[in-house]
Amino acid sequence: MKLINELIQEYEKELTRRSFLQVGGLSLGAMALSFLSSCDRPAGIGSSHDSPLIDLANPLRPRDSHFAPKAKRVIFLHMAGAPSQLELFEYKPALHKLDGLDCPPSLLEGKRFAFITGVPKMLGPQFEFGKFGETQSYVSDRLPHFKEVVDEVTFLRAMHTDEFNHAPAQLFMHTGHARLGRPSMGSWVTYGLGSENQDLPGFVVLVSGQSAPSAGKSVWGSGFLPTVFQGVQCRSKGEPVLYVNNPDGMPRNIRKGTIEAINELNRRRYEEVQDPEIVTRIAQYEMAFKMQMTVPEVMDINDEPDYIHEMYGTTPGQASFANNCLLARRLAEKDVRFIQLFHRGWDSHGSNQFEALDIGFVKRCQEIDKPMSALLKDLEQRGLLEETLVVWGGEFGRTPMMENRGGISNPFAGRDHHKEAFTMWMAGGGVKKGFSFGETDEIGYYGTQDRVHTHDLQATILHLMGINHEQLTYHFQGRDFRLTDVHGHVVKDIMV
Repeated sequence: MKLINELIQEYEKELTRRSFLQVGGLSLGAMALSFLSSCDRPAGIGSSHDSPLIDLANPLRPRDSHFAPKAKRVIFLHMAGAPSQLELFEYKPALHKLDGLDCPPSLLEGKRFAFITGVPKMLGPQFEFGKFGETQSYVSDRLPHFKEVVDEVTFLRAMHTDEFNHAPAQLFMHTGHARLGRPSMGSWVTYGLGSENQDLPGFVVLVSGQSAPSAGKSVWGSGFLPTVFQGVQCRSKGEPVLYVNNPDGMPRNIRKGTIEAINELNRRRYEEVQDPEIVTRIAQYEMAFKMQMTVPEVMDINDEPDYIHEMYGTTPGQASFANNCLLARRLAEKDVRFIQLFHRGWDSHGSNQFEALDIGFVKRCQEIDKPMSALLKDLEQRGLLEETLVVWGGEFGRTPMMENRGGISNPFAGRDHHKEAFTMWMAGGGVKKGFSFGETDEIGYYGTQDRVHTHDLQATILHLMGINHEQLTYHFQGRDFRLTDVHGHVVKDIMV
């Protein structure tokens, strides 16, 4: 307390005549600005602007949903770079017959591609497929473990998006818009529902693979929402969260006193200027202090039994998708609201070995097959899958023709970006087991039945969390914004 009082006294000394006149001179303008910008305050979930959603004393407190949710939390497994659906889940025998032939003009006229120019060759399936489970769903031989859990999932086989380049498509998938500045899905969910665990972030991000996603940290940013709702990136190797530990020689009790003093100054400042980011700053100082104790515990997988490590294929201390899948289960057990995994390296153009379908793509499959299948099994055996929505997919699909960058065939087998058709799957959290929704044509070029747009997927995820996507809004710069913009329809056919 002595430290707190000394800091406060020092702060009060700074309120000189000049600072008083500065604050006083701005008071009338601040009153006017407060009135004009009152519409930019966050509305309560499904309420009017007169009922702010954010509790200034505890911005991450749990909040009621619009209606009874099917899921309590989301684990979103994003395969950054866009895996080929035609080598994983969409078996198209007609492509075998077309393999190596010139692409028909009807597939090229009036279409835009990321790299294809001229007339490319058609490319048949590169791997063997089989039917598995009671549903007899097609699964590639590149996913031998996933075939064991195929009856747990709902496939969305006719997904489509508006974007065909990685960064815009990733932003579109996670923020509902192809340009920077919009809040991510995890931020919207924690803004709407808060967090059940007050000692951990409500939105946690884990990254593995080649590097971070093409769109960078904006895919888990909070946009114009208060930054307390942005994703917190944790690491499976080294310090779980950078710079969260105390410096050498800084005892925990001294750090606690320092944070209390800083936050008291921040509260006083907030009373003067009413800047919501000061509330975020207070909350983040307090969360960081709590995380010093809780994060190392939840992020340490060494205490998991041997059979779990074998099940996931994990190696403690590594930065890997396998470790991140196990961490996702541990975070789900701790009631973290939104858990986002990114695994990059799926950009299979065929321009080099890393991007070759028969080389780099095969390695990516080996990296994810066992752990993502184990995650579903583990959640199920712990009674968590029913209340956890697991989502898997990339930002778009791949073309049924081979990529010919600059009109010249690439040296390895690969496919270009394709926005018209791709496959995602969902499991647990209120979706049907062993179900398939949507169809594409005989070569997987275009959705022919029950197409699902990216905004529809977002609306459906929010709905399963008990949120009406049309009512979860934030008033900013003169109008209401939402994750799905003015689009999106809930896909109720896939729900139990």
